[in-house]
Amino acid sequence: MSQLETPLFSGLLAHAQKNPVQFHIPGHKKGNGMDPEFRAYIGDNALAIDLINIGPLDDLHQPKGIIKSAQDLAAEAFGADRTFFSVQGTSGAIMTMVMAVCGPGEKIIVPRNVHKSVMSAIVFSGATPIFIHPEIDKDLGISHGITTDSVAKALEQHPDAKGVLVINPTYFGISADLKKIVEIAHSYQVPVLVDEAHGVHIHFHDDLPLSAMQAGADLAATSVHKLGGSMTQSSILNMKGNLVSAKRVQSILSMLTTTSTSYLLLASLDVARKQLAINGKALIDQTISLAQSIRQQVNEIEHLYCVGEEILESKAAFDYDPTKLIISVKELGLSGFDVEVWLREKYNIEVEMSDLYNILCIITPGDTKKEADILIQALKELSTERHSKPNKIEAQVLLPDIPVLALSPRDAFYAETELVPFDESEGRIIAEFIMVYPPGIPIFIPGEIITKDNLLYIKTNMEVGLPVQGPEDYDFKYLRVIKEHRAIK
Repeated sequence: MSQLETPLFSGLLAHAQKNPVQFHIPGHKKGNGMDPEFRAYIGDNALAIDLINIGPLDDLHQPKGIIKSAQDLAAEAFGADRTFFSVQGTSGAIMTMVMAVCGPGEKIIVPRNVHKSVMSAIVFSGATPIFIHPEIDKDLGISHGITTDSVAKALEQHPDAKGVLVINPTYFGISADLKKIVEIAHSYQVPVLVDEAHGVHIHFHDDLPLSAMQAGADLAATSVHKLGGSMTQSSILNMKGNLVSAKRVQSILSMLTTTSTSYLLLASLDVARKQLAINGKALIDQTISLAQSIRQQVNEIEHLYCVGEEILESKAAFDYDPTKLIISVKELGLSGFDVEVWLREKYNIEVEMSDLYNILCIITPGDTKKEADILIQALKELSTERHSKPNKIEAQVLLPDIPVLALSPRDAFYAETELVPFDESEGRIIAEFIMVYPPGIPIFIPGEIITKDNLLYIKTNMEVGLPVQGPEDYDFKYLRVIKEHRAIK
């Protein structure tokens, strides 16, 4: 088959054009049974292909027809041996990777700044996480990836680990020396799992970091929807080599996936793959050029700094993705969250995320000079407004030490628990997740001993308005901890 073909999308269109009489779900029946206002906005074309796994349309849980053809084309495009489509987002694909290699009590080596889906999978599987500290950028106040040295040390200490998980590239577009990490892990016959949520495009351009498949990784969960042009919640899971069983991956992915799979999402993956395979390089050329232009203009604005290739001078950054614009705003005397709110209220601009010291903007083939000019105009105005006011914020990296894991995450999650006041929780074992989202990096995972530094980190993030999430008590007055049984006096 040719990369110009879209077997899944074309098959859906052919089926819809037959206009069959539908005595099956979904109950809206091509939109006829739906709220008219929503139907008018969404459009009859979309609703006509909002279908389910009837015979002619194949079945994601056991693909043999048009879905299999679409997945085979995706595997070819991404340099994989097998590609699985996910309608559970990259979170579902990440959980599949972890659960495919780990069982109860088995070890998996992971960076501390993993997405919450990794920790969810560790709870589900009963695995034990062996954490690696990510490298810290003290100037920007963010964490990067893990180094080859740290991976080698972790495997030397834990050669019985069932997998090494790497975030590549990170949320901020920073890449590790993934090829070397794969070589180290494979020397122990340990598979490498890659959270490639923010790297679908890197496979299609030589000026971007190596993709997971190019680096020889075993599994990679890749968000096509984030940067590749498919619909939100649609992702792929790429696979290479024979260290992991493809049948087990398919089985676990099926366990985690709805049986009512969305054909709108699946079709969008099919057409996004075609776009990347046929036009990806040209589109990414334009994207990189636009991003570099914005970067240059931002760096001409007083009190602002947009990170460039000088980031590669640090040990943790082997390569970087220039389409991610990390804009340091600390010299404005404002937090990243303050700037995010200002841009929203003054210019109707929404950024990807903010933290204590930065905002992050992503540039994709969907952006043009028009949007770029609006961003530059807004940042110039903000800088002018702050000209006589800024008191530079010193980036004090508050990422505290990783707490001691007293119980496995699974045991802690299912243990007998109680709520205690936030300020009285130090020293107790937490039974819930707490994270800053986005990007979903845990501050606490179930089973860790609560420390004073971590409590301070939570308070600091909340005080500046950053989204700390996870606990049962949204107001953070209480935390859920393992219940302590007092001795009888």
